Amino acid sequence: MQIPHDTRRALDVVVALVNTAAEPDQPDGLSDIGALRGFVQEYSISDVGELGARDLAGVRTVRSKFAQVFAAPTARAASVLINELVATAGTTPQLTDHDGYDWHVHYFAPGASVGDHLAADGGMALAFIVVSGEQERLRRCEAPDCRRAFVDLSRNRSRRYCDSRTCGNRLHVAAYRARRKEADAGPSEQEEVVHGGKQQQDPDHR
Repeated sequence: MQIPHDTRRALDVVVALVNTAAEPDQPDGLSDIGALRGFVQEYSISDVGELGARDLAGVRTVRSKFAQVFAAPTARAASVLINELVATAGTTPQLTDHDGYDWHVHYFAPGASVGDHLAADGGMALAFIVVSGEQERLRRCEAPDCRRAFVDLSRNRSRRYCDSRTCGNRLHVAAYRARRKEADAGPSEQEEVVHGGKQQQDPDHR
């Protein structure tokens, strides 16, 4: 699947943002303004001014909307959420080549809050996925103890885990151990049936 560089980068930010949400074994990754500031710096989100409590609340709201898009059962349901995101953000497409990057499109309006910034660029990236008929690539990890979001960019849409080196390997190892345990238990169980069954009950049988 061919995705423009700026769209791909925006999708990376969407996924990262969704995965900051609190889980049973994971605290909220955006617990305070300092954490939000760290997120902005880590993902090089441009044109962001001084951050405050309103920004933190706004980004958390956008995060929730993004998560709902990943959970949307149909393209139509996803489109309603995405349309609401980009409309609320006051989307204003503009070409830019800031900070040494080649020409690309920003969808957030000049002076937009960080929440509107993320909603506009992330919303348009998600719109690209839906328009391409690829909504099923917006997935959650299938590992039982992990619900991290990811975008499946494999050629045949076969990716099942957020990270094959962690969740994927853990599941493969667990399945292997289960098969070995079953195989090791097999002979003893069979022996028990033979010696405890009809053959043992009939001593004259030859």
